[in-house]
Amino acid sequence: MLEAVDGFTAKQLKLDLSAILASPQPKPGKAVFWQEQNVPFDKAVLNKKLLETFADAIENRESASAYLDIRNTDRSVGASLSGAIAKRYGNQGMVATPLDIYLQGTAGQSFGVWNAGGVNLTLTGDANDYVGKGMAGGNIVIKPHVGSAFDSHESTIIGNTCLYGATGGKLFAAGKAGERFAVRNSGALAVVEGAGDNACEYMTGGIIAILGHTGVNFGAGMTGGFAYVLDDTGDFTGRVNPELVEAICLDTLAIHQEHLRGLIDQHLELTGSCRAQEILADFEQWISKFYLVKPKAADVRSCWGTKAEAQPSCVFRRSNGGPYEPERISVYRRAAHRPAQKSRQNP
Repeated sequence: MLEAVDGFTAKQLKLDLSAILASPQPKPGKAVFWQEQNVPFDKAVLNKKLLETFADAIENRESASAYLDIRNTDRSVGASLSGAIAKRYGNQGMVATPLDIYLQGTAGQSFGVWNAGGVNLTLTGDANDYVGKGMAGGNIVIKPHVGSAFDSHESTIIGNTCLYGATGGKLFAAGKAGERFAVRNSGALAVVEGAGDNACEYMTGGIIAILGHTGVNFGAGMTGGFAYVLDDTGDFTGRVNPELVEAICLDTLAIHQEHLRGLIDQHLELTGSCRAQEILADFEQWISKFYLVKPKAADVRSCWGTKAEAQPSCVFRRSNGGPYEPERISVYRRAAHRPAQKSRQNP
């Protein structure tokens, strides 16, 4: 125990440290320091079930699937599974042999946190805050129940601070996200149908498409990556934080238009979104309402060098007026836009 010593100066001699050095006496049956473990409320029942279900698949490195129910007391669902994969094979060790998990209900906080490559979570229902926090790979798909009476782009389906610090993977949510969506995102790709205030805050990489209304202070501190944002009310530019980013209309950006069309088509395929279907049905009319938001320091063409778009894009074009068909293109690679070097002539 500490004890007071005599001081040397007049000021030190006046100090009374007895109250600080006093040893408090606890009430009967109580303690003043840690005595027992603080058992968490969440028993991680669903996480343990997932580990048990996919134990053999992870051991043998083979694909598997499962259908389970989820409730809002199930938190950090998928974290233990991703941890087991990363510990054995690394973050992307199961990409070639994915685990497909189909869930029904309402997910608690941090659904798909630290999601590893090869873990594909499909939730029919909705989720709370921190969806995809720190995710490194895989897919997270969240969609409402079939036959829901509400318009998806007018209803919140995931909570606040989703994709916080994500480094990879994809998120498709047929509904609105809460505040601070994709904050500190550095590599994930996502499509949502609206977002609250401070979306894409401090973002350093990745691609975000928002097919609906956004809140204020969009792109504050954003230094990398880029976003497509639908401005169906005509006031989006007034909600952008102009310090580091700028909003450019997609009217004259043909390559970006096709890339956006491909993202929306993939969103429709995975979620069945009526909003995506509406936009694709009359894409030429909707495209004039979209903005590309990028850092001012980045050239428009350099956007394709972001981590989320390191490989050739899969875009969709009409074939003789028919359905959209995938077509591989590679003109978007950063290398394709390097200026030609001038030839050096001998003196």
